[in-house]
This record gives sequence, structure tokens and C-alpha cells, in this order.
Amino acid sequence: MNSDLAMVVGIVLAVLSIPSILSAVTDRRSPRASAITILIAAGLIVFALQKNPGRYSFETLPDVFVSVAADLLP
Repeated sequence: MNSDLAMVVGIVLAVLSIPSILSAVTDRRSPRASAITILIAAGLIVFALQKNPGRYSFETLPDVFVSVAADLLP
């Protein structure tokens, strides 16, 4: 797996799990599925950071998203 793709998927999974966590907390349920999703997202982000140390910063993240989108679109 490409490290850029792992970073983008990890960030997207982390962002998409936030509403699930909030829903579980407000309904007084245990956020099990959300916790698993956050762990997977964190694993993908750590994988990308270890594979290319120094490549990712807040300034380069938009470029990473655009390059992954360009690779996926025909």
C-alpha cells in the first residue's frame, strides 16, 4: 500500500468516526465500533509516518490528498 494512500484513508476514517463516537456517548452506549475504527485509522497513519518520515506536515496534507485523488480517478 502506498504511504500517501494509507495517510489519506487513515485521516478519512478518523474524521468519519467522530460522529459515531459522539452518537454513542450521547446515547450512553459504549463506542466499541468507533474505537476499533480509530485504532485502524491510527495504525494507517503511523504506518504512513514510519514509511516516509518527514514527508507529512500540515502544509503538505492538501497536496497528498490531491495526489491520491489524481491516482484514483481515471
